[in-house]
Amino acid sequence: FATVALPAYAIQSVDTTAADASAALQQLKASDAQRLTVAAAAESTTGARDGYTATSAEDLAAEQARAAYAAAYAAYSGPSIDDLLANPPYPNFDLSAVAAVAQQYQGVPYVFGGNTPAGFDCSGFVSFVYAQFGIAMPHSVSGIAAMGTPIAVEAALPGDIVTLPGHNGIYLGNGMFIDAPDYGDVVRIRPIYDSN
Repeated sequence: FATVALPAYAIQSVDTTAADASAALQQLKASDAQRLTVAAAAESTTGARDGYTATSAEDLAAEQARAAYAAAYAAYSGPSIDDLLANPPYPNFDLSAVAAVAQQYQGVPYVFGGNTPAGFDCSGFVSFVYAQFGIAMPHSVSGIAAMGTPIAVEAALPGDIVTLPGHNGIYLGNGMFIDAPDYGDVVRIRPIYDSN
């Protein structure tokens, strides 16, 4: 909101000599001719945005993709981790097969506490993939980390578990891993972002 105030002397007949004009201007300034006093009891109104926000085309496309995926998997009736452990589809453990199975779940949305293709959190994702090989793991980053044996980064093979502070995923080689990152994201391949 902006206003433009024209001095009151602009509409009055004023002597145009420089000294008289200057004196008249000083007199107007001294008398606060451009000041307005508002009564304390005057009402004020607050504007509203009517609930509108700005959304980028990328945000809209991502939301449409999430909605389409959610609709496709909302009625997930496939095996649970317990079902997979009772009858693993891959009874012979192989790290490269673990990496390949993990990649089948790219695009699954992050869901806190999720441990099925309807939605995964990080440890739910790792547990679900490993359950397909008959390996039971807790639904907990620290619990999964406690089960393993730390190895040197150089010794890591695709299919190994990457455990970071408060997060985990499955190693794919060349400094990359697949994980269920966080709210609003999906299972995806990305660089390991922390040297811990």
